[in-house]
Amino acid sequence: MIRPCLGYPNLAALNICSWSRFDRMRSNRYNNSFIGRVMFAGSIRRFSATAQGSHRLGAFTLVLFLTSALSHRFGLIDTLPFLVLLGLCLSLALCSLCMAVSGAVEIWRRDLSGAGSVAMGLVFSLLALTPYAAAGYRYVVYPQLNDISTDLNRPPQLLRAATFRRLPMAPLHAFNREAATIQAKAYPLLTGRRYDHTREAVVEAATELAESRGWTALAPMPSAGISGSVTLEAVAGSYLLGLPSDIAIRIEEHEDAVHVEMRSVSRYGRHDLGDNFLRVQRFLDDLDRRLESLVP
Repeated sequence: MIRPCLGYPNLAALNICSWSRFDRMRSNRYNNSFIGRVMFAGSIRRFSATAQGSHRLGAFTLVLFLTSALSHRFGLIDTLPFLVLLGLCLSLALCSLCMAVSGAVEIWRRDLSGAGSVAMGLVFSLLALTPYAAAGYRYVVYPQLNDISTDLNRPPQLLRAATFRRLPMAPLHAFNREAATIQAKAYPLLTGRRYDHTREAVVEAATELAESRGWTALAPMPSAGISGSVTLEAVAGSYLLGLPSDIAIRIEEHEDAVHVEMRSVSRYGRHDLGDNFLRVQRFLDDLDRRLESLVP
């Protein structure tokens, strides 16, 4: 309300400014009061703490999994602590996924903010669970074996590998007939190789191929002058996570030809998820291509 000041226009203007200043001061007092804060907070949508927790836990789990996998792949941590970390990452990823679903339901029912955090929590948790889903698929597709050999009747011997096995590693057992029957049914095309090359050439090619894959030899390579059967023993890691397996490659001359037999045994677990079969098959295929380029 403007109060007239007859004859004094400047006083009227001063009166208007005074009342405007008073209104601003009263408004500030109201906004700073408890009632004003409550009414202001009620006009803003609250954020879902569950959604925010899912986002943060999912991001932490994914970083933990990648760090653990790379550390084990490059030999910075041992296999047993890595397996513990894998179990921890699985638990955290499942927890993050459940929190994301719970946060989405909470946002829908209570009209809260945080849809973006729910989406990111779902993305991070699903990315962390992808390797476990792939492992589950291979667990169903491949048979429950952890010892694969191209020679089921007389598999190559792992003499030096037995001395490196400690608990909780899986002990080395003799190749039993039940496992041989399962392997023959699951991998009927997995067989040894026969080459029309000298034994020395085959040994050299197999050794170079193993070294190019980063396998660790358990004993020095035999000299070319040794006659009879030659067995190369090494430790190989899985392609992504570097889980160790013991390798034996037997090279021997028989009937004017060189025969190559290979065996791969996992150090941990009763199920290799098809890793040993793929390792043996790919190695022998690469050995075929390498020796094809040589003149027999």
